[in-house]
Amino acid sequence: MKNTTSFATGRPLDVICLGRFAVDFYAQQIGARLEDVTSFAKYLGGSSANTAFGCARLGLKAGLVSRIGDDANGHFLVETIAREGCDVSHVSVDPTRLTGAVVLGIKDKDTFPLIFMRENCADMAITEDDVEERYIGSARALLITGTHFSTAYINRISNLALDRARCNDVRTVLDIDYRPVLWGLTRRGDGETRFIASDGVTAHLQSILPKIDLAIGTIEEFNIAGGSTDIIASLRRVRELTAATLVVKRGPMGCAVIAGAIPASLDDAFNGKGVEVEVLNVLGAGDAFSAGFLSGWVRGEDYDRCTRYANACGALVVSRHGCSPAMPTRAELDWFLAHADAIPRPDQDATLTRLHRVTAPRAPHDEVLAFAFDHRNPFFDLAQRAGAPESRLPKLKRLLVEAVAETAAARGLGGSTGILCDDRYGQDALNAATGRGWWIGRPVELPGSNPVQFDRGRSIGTTLIAWPAEHIAKCLVYFHPDDAVEHRLEQEAQLRALYDAVQVSGHELLLEIIPPGHLPRADDTVYRAVKRLYNLGICPEWWKLQPMSPAQWQAIDALIAERDPHCRGVLLLGLNASVDALAAGFRDARASTTCRGFAVGRTIFAEPSGAWLADTIDDTELKRRVRATYEVLIDAWRAARGKGA
Repeated sequence: MKNTTSFATGRPLDVICLGRFAVDFYAQQIGARLEDVTSFAKYLGGSSANTAFGCARLGLKAGLVSRIGDDANGHFLVETIAREGCDVSHVSVDPTRLTGAVVLGIKDKDTFPLIFMRENCADMAITEDDVEERYIGSARALLITGTHFSTAYINRISNLALDRARCNDVRTVLDIDYRPVLWGLTRRGDGETRFIASDGVTAHLQSILPKIDLAIGTIEEFNIAGGSTDIIASLRRVRELTAATLVVKRGPMGCAVIAGAIPASLDDAFNGKGVEVEVLNVLGAGDAFSAGFLSGWVRGEDYDRCTRYANACGALVVSRHGCSPAMPTRAELDWFLAHADAIPRPDQDATLTRLHRVTAPRAPHDEVLAFAFDHRNPFFDLAQRAGAPESRLPKLKRLLVEAVAETAAARGLGGSTGILCDDRYGQDALNAATGRGWWIGRPVELPGSNPVQFDRGRSIGTTLIAWPAEHIAKCLVYFHPDDAVEHRLEQEAQLRALYDAVQVSGHELLLEIIPPGHLPRADDTVYRAVKRLYNLGICPEWWKLQPMSPAQWQAIDALIAERDPHCRGVLLLGLNASVDALAAGFRDARASTTCRGFAVGRTIFAEPSGAWLADTIDDTELKRRVRATYEVLIDAWRAARGKGA
């Protein structure tokens, strides 16, 4: 079925979404009553924001018009959606209201208790300035959700946005998004009820329909718009009011698209085939559907393609926890469309899960210049040799973070700044470093263990629960591909457990591979170790490897390109080598396309830390000496890469 909608050309934005922008607190205990839930995951939410998020993730140039409170929840929302590439220039800050929030549970496949915490919230106070005519006119399409017509004030602002869109050749979209509680039709704690007949709501929606070019809704939502419990009667009433293309969502049956006269039944309309998956959570599926449909619609693709995108996006989101974070990328969507018939459980498909993880926007770290002081035993030994109490080590590591910060500021390192730090002696240091945009690695291995053991016990997943999302799980493993079979299998089982844990927790993974000294070492030993782990399906975001010959770097590059093109890169480790030796290693790696930098420790910290613990130098001199060596290494790395000092 051909999409005959005409769109303005030369617009900087494909779509602007106006409406709800709130934090979703999703229950983590599936099957529990909301009263019994003990923990929640925090996500970006709100129908309009979810749709804008999904559009941006699918490659559209999307913008959001909304409002947040001057609070941490609002700042989280803006940072999250901006990271997806969504324009937030017209998301304003309200100094007198709080950001909206929703608490959600997943009791079973049909029961999703919701509590909307939106009393006088910021996004219902969007102003005329927020819907500036020049900004509205910069898009090809404007989407507004039904909630943003539910009070007299926000109805006026939303209608103003529609009028400005129509005056500027911007196609208008209504996602009916009917929530009876937000129209004051249920008790305030009942956000789950999806339909209550209301002549008032029907009349209100019908006053808007003449301004709409595309209307999207479920059968129940079109019934409230049409004022009937018979869908065909409702659609006929809607058609009397608007020539808009009507998209009726039918769940697993797909969706009907009606661009002209209303047929005798939905089955007689053009229907895009649905995608059958196991349902975990229907919340947010409609927003994903809208994003998928719009991703084709504004590009002029036919309705067969638009509905394929829409139905697949909805199917992926219903199979996952959360709304916005469950939205697919274009690479993920294309792969799912090619294999959907064989994937009844998208949440359990390894390839799809991997694509969802690695093709979404990630913090850029094309260069990593990391000072590694995650060592635990070496710092304990330094204290013992200096006759210093172990209790001084946390302050020492805090000073090392200060030294890194001073270097980052003096050299303008920005996102290239990195550290490796532990939580045994370095928790205060980690706290100080977190939130600066640095690359932060954190060890999970018990120092010196071989086979590798985890520092806090076998249940690595419970350890990761308390970690900030930006921290990277680093595991040093003494791994040799020719080790005794029983020993190697134990190592591999531990690494597999760690890999599975970070897939759930969302943390990136760095594997540091050091062949044990008691086994023969050939030129290709590290290469074969990395290949073996790839053969097991273990694909860490980062590798940390010893310096190698240019030929071996070429082999590593080729292996990573073949097995995991989404790998973030390789960092060079130091092993207490001299500055000159490390500089030579940097030069050997200069042609590598995967080597992104270094993570060096004892070469930098050993001498000044020992002196500080022995009280022969003060805090200032410690930081000066640390910075001096660290910055020599930075210069050597950049010189090897032809970047200059």
